[in-house]
Amino acid sequence: MTNWRAVLIGFVVATAIGIVGLALPGLGQLTAGVVGGFVAGYLAGGGLGNGFWHGLLAGALGGILFGFLVALVVSLAGWIGGPLGGALSGLAGLGIFGAAVVVSLVLALESAVAGALGGALGPDRSGYADGRADRY
Repeated sequence: MTNWRAVLIGFVVATAIGIVGLALPGLGQLTAGVVGGFVAGYLAGGGLGNGFWHGLLAGALGGILFGFLVALVVSLAGWIGGPLGGALSGLAGLGIFGAAVVVSLVLALESAVAGALGGALGPDRSGYADGRADRY
């Protein structure tokens, strides 16, 4: 079961480091994905597989949201060009969003690998009496 709290915390950590990492292009974004994935995996715990899954979700979430925002801006900007401009930019926005989803899943692999490491190092949270894995 997915621990969405761990995924959201990993996403927020990756976003914060990514914003600061804009000063170091490439390295800053790589560090953001790795640290965010590790945090998500560590908080989720449960071993390599569980950490991998949570790191993957935390890394992909940022790319998907960013792609959605870019696609939305492109689509809305086309309305300035009238009905034809709106239709063309709407199609372009859908294409941009689709490409962003694919790219974000590929780039989320670094977060997933770091999440697997975090999950292996994190505490096992499956031992609670009520079966909830998201308790701290």
